[in-house]
Amino acid sequence: MPNTHETSPPNTRETGPELSTVWLRVFLEVARHGSFTVAARTLGWTQSAVSRQVASLEAALDGGPLFDRLPRGVALTEAGRLLMPYAETVTGALRDARRELGALREAAGGRLRFGAFATADAALVPHALALFRARHPRVRVVREEGFTPALLDRLTAGHLDVAVVSTTGRAPLESYELHHLLDEPLYVAVPAGHPLAGHEGPVALGRFADADWISGSPRPEGTLLDAALRQGFSPRVAHVVGEWTAKQGYVAAGLGVTLVPALAAASVRPDIALLRVLDDGAPARAVYAATLRGRSLTPAASAFLDAVREATATIPT
Repeated sequence: MPNTHETSPPNTRETGPELSTVWLRVFLEVARHGSFTVAARTLGWTQSAVSRQVASLEAALDGGPLFDRLPRGVALTEAGRLLMPYAETVTGALRDARRELGALREAAGGRLRFGAFATADAALVPHALALFRARHPRVRVVREEGFTPALLDRLTAGHLDVAVVSTTGRAPLESYELHHLLDEPLYVAVPAGHPLAGHEGPVALGRFADADWISGSPRPEGTLLDAALRQGFSPRVAHVVGEWTAKQGYVAAGLGVTLVPALAAASVRPDIALLRVLDDGAPARAVYAATLRGRSLTPAASAFLDAVREATATIPT
């Protein structure tokens, strides 16, 4: 025997012309079963509670009765038949929204938009993305590559959820939540035949004060060559080369030396030797995952941060 105790539906009293979705759901249950009694049993309410919801809907629509009360059950009136597809559309849309919101909450759907600077894309980001993909295969990923200042601008404008950035570039970081990943040592890349190529242990950057340098900018400020300025000399930039693989080609040909961050050290070509730069108090390059201060993180963004932190632990520095 069904439980017929009085169960109160949610408060659906309206102060304006807007309809309650609860009214529509009750209306659809009555229409499908052709019975107030069966609808009440399905919903877990009493028959009187169901009748009140239908009466409230009829009053709000002001279109007359939605059901003809028959000796055995009920049948839709013309007004009820007209309302049916609209009620199904509204309740169906809300059901889909709840499903998608649930997937978003569990990082089982939605999207992730992130950006990273080029050398982070050499090993750190691919590893993090592989971890993330394995755990959240249904999240749509949108990825960008760029320099730190540009990535932070994209983050500020709302085009990115997370940006993997570094302290190179002197970009202002005060407006962001910075999730520290690592302090990245630097290496000097020299040709395999360079006199120091077989040197063991770190070398002072000042030993290359008279060398020709290969850099992505004609000026050292705001680049990895900031490290040289901190060591008290202004490096002579002989070749401006933006692409990382092209820089290696210039070094291998003996046209100069360049600085290589630890994140890219594993991907250098075999005709280049790397010499670790002596850390004599000069700050290492810090790498962060940045998010915008005050903006709520999506579950996908939070999960990606976890993946980046996990991937960081595998990077030799």
